[in-house]
Amino acid sequence: MYDVRFYGTVTNYQSGSTQKGNWGNCQKVKAMAYDTPIPGFNTYNTNNLRLWKSRSDNSFDFTKFNSSDHYGAIAERQNAEYITSVLYPNDSTDAGKELRLKQQYFFCSASLYDIIRRYKMNHNDQFAKFADLNKIQLNDTHPAISTVELLRILIDEEDLSFEKAWDIVYNVFSYTNHTVLPEALEKWSCDLIENLLPRHMQLIYLINFIYITKLKQKYPGDNEKIGRMSLIEEGYPKKVRMAYLSIVCSHTVNGVAALHSHLLKITLFKEFDELYPGKLQNKTNGVTPRRWIHCCNPELSNLLSETLGGVDEWITSLDNLKQLQAYSNDQNFIN
Repeated sequence: MYDVRFYGTVTNYQSGSTQKGNWGNCQKVKAMAYDTPIPGFNTYNTNNLRLWKSRSDNSFDFTKFNSSDHYGAIAERQNAEYITSVLYPNDSTDAGKELRLKQQYFFCSASLYDIIRRYKMNHNDQFAKFADLNKIQLNDTHPAISTVELLRILIDEEDLSFEKAWDIVYNVFSYTNHTVLPEALEKWSCDLIENLLPRHMQLIYLINFIYITKLKQKYPGDNEKIGRMSLIEEGYPKKVRMAYLSIVCSHTVNGVAALHSHLLKITLFKEFDELYPGKLQNKTNGVTPRRWIHCCNPELSNLLSETLGGVDEWITSLDNLKQLQAYSNDQNFIN
């Protein structure tokens, strides 16, 4: 179990060249791990899927119950458990937005603490090999706050300099964009982040300041372009562009099909492709035939095996399906 914090205040102090933050007066929620084994196909290997449930520090307030505040006696527990009760709540209201950001941060923070714990069990090297041994893929912008959370932990809790912590963050994270639709390009109100995660908003402003400084050097006088590329979208309310944050904090960015990746380069992330040559790549999405053909569609699976001589080698060697081209005009096979 790990403590995940929300709200509170930050007291800043200087340590060497780095300004650090003491985040206190927080609401604390427990993240409890639940493990699910994911067996492979025809192998002895089994992966572990670690999920998280939110729990309260104090499940029952007996004093409030005795004073007839029966709801208040369990309110803390209920408020904590809401975080993981239903994923992706309706975010058309302020309360829905806050709960959704809470969920995203909760899972990211718990997972990062777990990764760091495992690393420190085997390495007492001030994170020298951390980026070599740990890689984190951002699945669209939902886990984008994890970039700032890792930076915070390394600076404020592990006492690394900003420069060393940033180098680790940049080499740990990669970002996958799945669609050009707005749903995958979240923007969070600066006021919301500042209220819920005050230290993270400080760090986002710091990252943006360093990033904007480099943009000004590369595009002197082009304030319109710099404004378009900023991590902060001006307006009311001011918002953090989480997709841009993900790009700046990642060493690699990819689309999920050749056409999609090409469109990202010439439309949505065109200016970033120019700023970071080679950072935007393509990694075509794949499906596992074991799960999505063999298990999900046994009739089709049997047909494929029978047509290929009664063997099911295609399940682990999908290139074998090229032999089916000979049956492309076979009406019985098509039916």
